[in-house]
Amino acid sequence: MRKWFFAAGLAAFLAPAVALPQSPTSPQPPAKADPAKPEAAKPEAAKPDKSSVYEQLNLFSEAFERIRQDAVEPVADQKLIETAIAGMLSGLDPNSVYLNENEYKALKAPAAETASPGLVLTTQNSQLKVVSPRDGSPAADAGIKPGDLIFTIDKEPTYDLTLPEIEQKLRGPEGSEVTLMLRRGTGAPIETKLKRASDKLTTVSTRVESGDIAYVRIAGFDAQTVGALADAVKQVRQQAGNKLVGFIIDLRNNPGGDFDAAVAVADAFIDKGDIVVVKNRKSDNLKRIAATLGDLANALPIVALVNGGTAREAELVAGALQDNHRAVLLGTKSFGEAAIETTIPLNGNGAIKLTTARFVTPSGRVIQGKGLDPDMTVSPLKLEKVAQADRRREADLRGALKNPDAAKDGTPAAKPGNSPGTSQSNPPGGPTTPVKEPSATTQPAKGEQPSVASGDIGTTSDEQLSEAIDVLRGLALVNGRATAAR
Repeated sequence: MRKWFFAAGLAAFLAPAVALPQSPTSPQPPAKADPAKPEAAKPEAAKPDKSSVYEQLNLFSEAFERIRQDAVEPVADQKLIETAIAGMLSGLDPNSVYLNENEYKALKAPAAETASPGLVLTTQNSQLKVVSPRDGSPAADAGIKPGDLIFTIDKEPTYDLTLPEIEQKLRGPEGSEVTLMLRRGTGAPIETKLKRASDKLTTVSTRVESGDIAYVRIAGFDAQTVGALADAVKQVRQQAGNKLVGFIIDLRNNPGGDFDAAVAVADAFIDKGDIVVVKNRKSDNLKRIAATLGDLANALPIVALVNGGTAREAELVAGALQDNHRAVLLGTKSFGEAAIETTIPLNGNGAIKLTTARFVTPSGRVIQGKGLDPDMTVSPLKLEKVAQADRRREADLRGALKNPDAAKDGTPAAKPGNSPGTSQSNPPGGPTTPVKEPSATTQPAKGEQPSVASGDIGTTSDEQLSEAIDVLRGLALVNGRATAAR
């Protein structure tokens, strides 16, 4: 009888309160659409058996009691419960985690005096992996790349830490140092020291390339990104004397950010059509987000740059531009993560971050576990190409969300070991485009200045940017002839 009461109490403890969105602008759960066809009735056997659930809870309560009584060291009940919840979430996907009371408070109101090295991270088989460094951050200045593995933080191993615990260890007073032991590809471990800096980093930067091309670097998405983008485009038009022939939108090493801000950025360049489709576990329950009138680029051609560090909300923007035939994607395959997380409080005992939905491109192409193939595959210079060979993506992570449409369209999910710089891709509705092999002898135009982008992105030695300029000039020439023929 005691076990039954314990199981019932545990079920009540785990019952979530009202869901708290990840941010004030996070997407709301999609409203149920009227299906075109009535869903076939599911067999009664498919429904969960409540008696079986309580039997499993009894099993848990029995294990709980044995640990309390027989563990060689006494363990507090709260720690046992929190560990059990964390274990449940760790078995789902890399982004679903448990937040204890202190971590939840820090999430809701982060300390203003703390700073970070500027890394966006994920986990793979208990290994800490860099999704991307943020532009202008100490991590970017130190040359940390997407795909790098971090083994220790201040000499403490990271293999048994959760992402919230890792975030807390990386944060500290502005100007203080944190020491990381990391490895790139198959190289030897490297120890590097980073200074913590303010999180207020620039997400949009721009300049005029070759006198008549607008280069717009979008490094992330926050509440200020949309306004900064509009100001940047206005400024670059003035600098070019309104003689622009096209735009290059650089989404490389963009780890994502605020969902609604990313939707607004895509909307800024798309005049009509859908931007993204949000899906939850019910196949008939989806939400389409449509574009509104207006195009910041005034219908000029766009080339969007992507790579393995283009992740999450940045993939939303890239997919929207590609599906609406608004931009040519150039670069290498994107990261492949399209999860939408919801923070759910647990009755004053912390909270859980749970993946509750995923987004797909307007045409229904799945990003999760697959990534986006560019219309033109262009690798960076050979030195960077070697560094990318061991890079893994979301599909390779332990417990990664499966691709539900892989069996339908016959396209396998991304596999580890596939080098993004050695494959070919097919643009939607177009012929196969051969891989553009990098040339170590290519010389960029003189006088070009690097942007605030990380590493060699946006610099004079950027092979992908050089190719994007050539492609954009070709598109501008075709568009000019078509306009003259009308």
